[in-house]
Amino acid sequence: MQAVSSLPAFDLTADAFARQPSQLTASRVQPIRALRAMRRLVADKDDTEQVFEIMNALSGRSPDWGYSRLLETPEGGAQAYRRLELADRLQDRAWLAQFAPGTVGAAYRDFIDAQNFSAYGLAEESRKIADSEIEAAHPRAWFARRMRDVHDIWHVLTGYQADALGEACVVAFSLPQTRSAGFGLIASGIAVQFMRARTGYPCARAVFQAWRDGRRAAWLPGEDYERLFAEPLDVARRRLKIPTPTIYQRVPPAVRNAYHGGKG
Repeated sequence: MQAVSSLPAFDLTADAFARQPSQLTASRVQPIRALRAMRRLVADKDDTEQVFEIMNALSGRSPDWGYSRLLETPEGGAQAYRRLELADRLQDRAWLAQFAPGTVGAAYRDFIDAQNFSAYGLAEESRKIADSEIEAAHPRAWFARRMRDVHDIWHVLTGYQADALGEACVVAFSLPQTRSAGFGLIASGIAVQFMRARTGYPCARAVFQAWRDGRRAAWLPGEDYERLFAEPLDVARRRLKIPTPTIYQRVPPAVRNAYHGGKG
């Protein structure tokens, strides 16, 4: 999953990609479909389309839960009222350029530049799923887009890099934050692949620590990300109760891609 955002920028703004009205009932959970996609992801950890296939198959009522929780707080209610499309904001290079060194925004800018990532690239991958309603003109779909677009921001906040182990850890952190079973399947499946690789380092324990930290952290989906980007990164981590990923840091960078099976 290393290349989750590494596609070039496309003209995929809200105006360029028309969103259609939808009634959007809760998605039917499709475990067989998810397991098939997980097998394909294990075979090629950079096949990002399979990540969205899994998430679509197992989303169930998690977007409803997340959106309802968002409305329960004054800050979250304001975010829902504004309905900011994060992908559009994150693709705005002039906006990103304003953040001073040491801020969350500067750290995010450095992260995507180092990886050649693009918020629109990640959005384009999500649209490859034939029955996805992520672009619907509906509050739940907007919330699903929001959860898609914060992925690389959560990399920055948690301190996990874009290697295979770092991706698994961010996914594990996301599970208690979103209650989406797809994150659980992906995190556990990749942890098993690292265990099979027998690296001699605590890769699976790093994934477990990320899940535990996600349970203990503040609820990140409700954050005002425009305001957060101006905050010093160390201050934001303390406020959001995100600890240093100590076990992940014990794994040498050269080992963090020692994924058993798959390309690359």
